[in-house]
Amino acid sequence: MAETKREIERKYESDESGLPDLTGAAGVAAVVDKGVAHLDATYYDTVDERLAASSVTLRRRTGGSDAGWHLKFPIAPGVRDELHAPLSDTLPDDLAGLVRSRVRDSELLPVVRLRCERDVRHLVDADGGLLAEVAVDAVHAERLTPGGGETQWTEIEVELADGGDPALLDKVEKRLRKAGVRPSASASKLARALAETAPAKKRPSASAGKPVTAGDHVLAYVRTQRDAIVELDPAVRRDAEDSVHSMRVATRRLRSTFKSYGKVLDRAATDPVGDELKWLAGELGRDRDREVLTERLTAALDGVPADLVRGPVSERLHTWSSAEHGGARGRLLGVLDSRRYLALLDTLDALIADPPLRKAAGKKPRKVIAKAVKKDFRKVTGLVQQARELEPGTDRDVAIHEARKKTKRTRYAAEAGGPALGKPAKNLVKSMKALQNLLGEHQDSVMARQTIREMSAVAHAAGESAFTYGLLHEREEQRAARVEAELPGFWDGIKDGAASL
Repeated sequence: MAETKREIERKYESDESGLPDLTGAAGVAAVVDKGVAHLDATYYDTVDERLAASSVTLRRRTGGSDAGWHLKFPIAPGVRDELHAPLSDTLPDDLAGLVRSRVRDSELLPVVRLRCERDVRHLVDADGGLLAEVAVDAVHAERLTPGGGETQWTEIEVELADGGDPALLDKVEKRLRKAGVRPSASASKLARALAETAPAKKRPSASAGKPVTAGDHVLAYVRTQRDAIVELDPAVRRDAEDSVHSMRVATRRLRSTFKSYGKVLDRAATDPVGDELKWLAGELGRDRDREVLTERLTAALDGVPADLVRGPVSERLHTWSSAEHGGARGRLLGVLDSRRYLALLDTLDALIADPPLRKAAGKKPRKVIAKAVKKDFRKVTGLVQQARELEPGTDRDVAIHEARKKTKRTRYAAEAGGPALGKPAKNLVKSMKALQNLLGEHQDSVMARQTIREMSAVAHAAGESAFTYGLLHEREEQRAARVEAELPGFWDGIKDGAASL
């Protein structure tokens, strides 16, 4: 896998060339001249510039100390994750995978060539330690696609040293501003080059207005979740923390929205998409469920006194978790490269571009959205009541799990309607999240007990004691019983949550 570096930098422009003296600013003891580098970078994108639209940059650069392929993902203003691969004639496979959710079957083509004469200075402290690198870049940009032009400019770039304090950039900026230097209007060199060299017909058009109809609000939420799936794809491939869970939630939000707002978007068109989203959520859930169960069972085992741990229970838990993770990880990467997954992304794009709107979509949002949210809430009410009336056991476990799923659906419906419904929707989201967490604790206990029984059977077959597994099972039963006892009072406190919609 390519090397990853967190890049924290700021860009500036000035009517005057050169760099003001930064000695003394933010603990800068000296400004060390590191000479001039000549950089030549070719940026790649699809014909319709999908990477640029997401503020993602992919380039092949020669010259300087880090020649090679660079792929950058935005994290926050002025902060990007840069992945670097050695110089080669073709794009490395691992970088190609990280842009696949955006590029899909489209060809990556050279779109811009940037040649830069970089005058580099190091800002160092009293011990000679690097605080930041400052570069004065004389840039010449040439669009490589038909009808494009050329442009040039000079900019100042300040990049924080690895592990440096971001506050240093504020102090350096204060010194720069006093010298007449101003922050750049463009987030990157590529963004500026694309804007200044684009043919007139490709120049950015005016942005869309605020949502007006019920359809506008629902589609805005759908678009947000589609974007989340696409943007999280590279993080999932890199096994970034919480990425799998976040992507799974986005798929569930989409599927729930299609169901909740069937009066807005025709379910004859959205149900098949929902089936594919369910498939994707299931694939994402394989590893997520293992992760949750591993954390839960590890914590439970840590709470068992040492003299009550009989046999290699910890080792068996580790073996189960590792085996499950290895299999799930490899399978998930295959899913993200599959034709089925990429077709799902294409289908979502097409649905958003030409939505299957029903009559209610053109109406004012408040009444339409409130009606959908209330309908979902009534389903939760019925399922909670059913669970309360059942005796403890499998039937009650299933009813509670169904109530949890409908609780999520109600939460997501209220999220989608939040801009139209205001505070009542926000309050309902909060109460549904709390109920979801409570019911989730119960479902986690159900799944934990199943896993404990499976590990106990393996241990028993190997001639090991099943005592500790029985103890863990009993404790999980008690945790579930506490949720069941808490549910009536908890529900009574929130059951009027949809009344104010």
